[in-house]
Amino acid sequence: MSAPPPRPDARAVRRAFDRRARDYDACDVIGARTRAELLGRLAGLPLEPGVVLDVGAGTGHATRALRDRFRKARVIGLDASPRMLEEARRRASWLRRFDVVCADAARLPLPDASVDLVFANLVLPWIADPDGLFAEVHRVLKPRGHLTFSTLGPDTLVELRECWALVDDGPHVHSFADMHDVGDALVRAGFTGPVLESDRVTVTYGDVQSLYRDLRGSGGGNRLVGRRAALTGRGRFAAVAAHYETRRSAEGRLPATCEIVYGHAWRPDGDGPARGPRETVVPLAAIRRR
Repeated sequence: MSAPPPRPDARAVRRAFDRRARDYDACDVIGARTRAELLGRLAGLPLEPGVVLDVGAGTGHATRALRDRFRKARVIGLDASPRMLEEARRRASWLRRFDVVCADAARLPLPDASVDLVFANLVLPWIADPDGLFAEVHRVLKPRGHLTFSTLGPDTLVELRECWALVDDGPHVHSFADMHDVGDALVRAGFTGPVLESDRVTVTYGDVQSLYRDLRGSGGGNRLVGRRAALTGRGRFAAVAAHYETRRSAEGRLPATCEIVYGHAWRPDGDGPARGPRETVVPLAAIRRR
C-alpha cells in the first residue's frame, strides 16, 4: 500500500499566516474569488441565522460581509492566527461590530448546537484532519444549521507538483482531497444533503518567482509534515523553474491551475446528541465584542 500523502503542519501554517498577515490581501487572489462566490451563493438559500461563524476568518473580509448581510445576526470570526485577527478587527465598525476568537478550526471552543450558519472559505487545505473539522462543525451547528465552504481539489498546482517531481521525491506541494472524498467525510460527520461542485481556474504568471511570491504572500508554500528541515537550495529551484518554462503558453505566460470545490450541507433535525465533547468551551455570552 502506498503511504498517505503528507499533511499540513498546524504550527507551521499558523506561523506562516502570522508572518504574512499585513500583506495577505494583496496576494490572496484565489481566496478573494472563492469568498465572493460563496457569499453570492448564500443569497439563494432560505437562511435567517441568529449566530454566524466564519471559520478561518483571516483578515476579516468575509466576516464583515456576513455582518453586513445578516444584520440581525451575531457574527463570529475565528482563526488560529492572532495577527490575522488583528487585521480582521480593523474591519469592524461601531455599526457593524463582530466578534473574534483565536482558536484551531478543528477544535472549536463553542458550545454544542450554538451556531446557525458556518462559513468556511479555503480552510480545509490547511487542516490535517478534515473528518475532525467536519465533526466539530456538526457539533456546534444547531439542528437544521447550514455549512457552506470552499476548498481546493487535487489538480490545484498540478504544474508545480509535476515539476518538483522531476527534481526530487520530497514533499513540496500540498495534496488536496478529491471532491468525492470531501463528500464522504461530510456524510461520516452526520451531515445530510451535501452538494459539491468544482470549478477550474488558471492564473498565469510571467515567471516562477512571481508564482512563489503569491504562494508565500497568501500563507502558502511548503507547510507539510516531513518537509525538508534545511532550506531548499537554489539549484533545485532553478531546476524546477527550468521544467516550468517548458509549459509557457503561446502568449508567453506560465499557467498555475486551481481546482476549486464549493460545497454546502445541513445538520439534520433530530439526529441525536452532538458529537465529540470538547474540553474547553466558551459560552457565547463570554466572547468579547469587537
